[in-house]
Amino acid sequence: MRLTICLVGILWAASLTAQNVCDQQATKRTRHLYQNLHRIVKDSNLMFGHQDDLAYGVGWQYLENESDVKRTVGDYPAVFGWDLAHLELDSAKNIDGVPFDKMRQYIKKVYKMGGVSTISWHLHNPATGGSAWDTAGMAVRSVLPSGKNHQLYLNWVDKVADFLVSLKTDGLFPKRIPIIFRPYHEHTGGWFWWGQTHCTAEEYGLLWRITVERLREKGVHNALIAYSPDAFLTRTDYMAYYPGDDLVDILGHDLYHRNTDSAGNAQFIDRVSKNFDIIADLNKDHHKVAAMTETGLEKIPCDTWWTDVLWPALQNRQVAYVVVWRNGRPDHFYAPYPAQASAENFKRFYTNEKVCFSTKAKTLKLYRK
Repeated sequence: MRLTICLVGILWAASLTAQNVCDQQATKRTRHLYQNLHRIVKDSNLMFGHQDDLAYGVGWQYLENESDVKRTVGDYPAVFGWDLAHLELDSAKNIDGVPFDKMRQYIKKVYKMGGVSTISWHLHNPATGGSAWDTAGMAVRSVLPSGKNHQLYLNWVDKVADFLVSLKTDGLFPKRIPIIFRPYHEHTGGWFWWGQTHCTAEEYGLLWRITVERLREKGVHNALIAYSPDAFLTRTDYMAYYPGDDLVDILGHDLYHRNTDSAGNAQFIDRVSKNFDIIADLNKDHHKVAAMTETGLEKIPCDTWWTDVLWPALQNRQVAYVVVWRNGRPDHFYAPYPAQASAENFKRFYTNEKVCFSTKAKTLKLYRK
């Protein structure tokens, strides 16, 4: 009996060690969130997320307690995406017009609801002053320690650090709110200045290290770090620019669905399934959390997309959460709203016992041991 108890204890301790956050100084709640994300994967659950969900939707913006997802199914998402682009320029609003002061309040609300906030950063090109999509100027090389924009870049990272450190609960003894930070996403494409066609793997890895270590130096210990390539075909493709286990907590993947004929649907399901099988195999060695960090079908013309495409692609794939992109305009949205063609199917997706929206996520107590 004693031997059995000892073995169970050793296995339990080994499991916790395998689930450690890459930041050794991470806050208690951040560590608990990470362990609970692992538990979600183990239980084959999937949290549903939506970009900018509380800020605006189709036909409205900045209305208290609103959400296109909530309007459709009566519940908020479990995961909420945000973006910090333009923070580096000292703007009051981000790239999509969301005031940073409002974003801070939204993130507090998400935490109170028991949900998760994940934050990307479409930062400007430091070499040219252009947008994230301006790929001129060898920008990555320019911000490395020997580059002419190194100090400028560190100043930008410091502004991100200030924002992340400011994410605290209300009350006499405020606590840091854990978030997921997802920098330099979709590097396997060439559309951003940090893409792999504009820098070497060594340069990308150094950019990542400088960023994460600077955030830690500035007191950011409430962030899980997500790595999220776009399209890839092999294990080697996925890991080619991987910055290292000490700088990554989440193995993410961004992939959008574009061709909605029957062959296109099947192709998307097959590609997503195979890619997360690759990530699951990687996790045998790396022990990270897998997530579909960005996806969607613009305007959702396939009225059964949620149950017939997205769910089959992710079912039993050891994925903690999926985030669809924002509802920016009537011609550019990725979650349904009432009367939208896929709304009824989305309601069916909501009733799936393995899919978690806000109400179910709250019962999971993601920030507790």
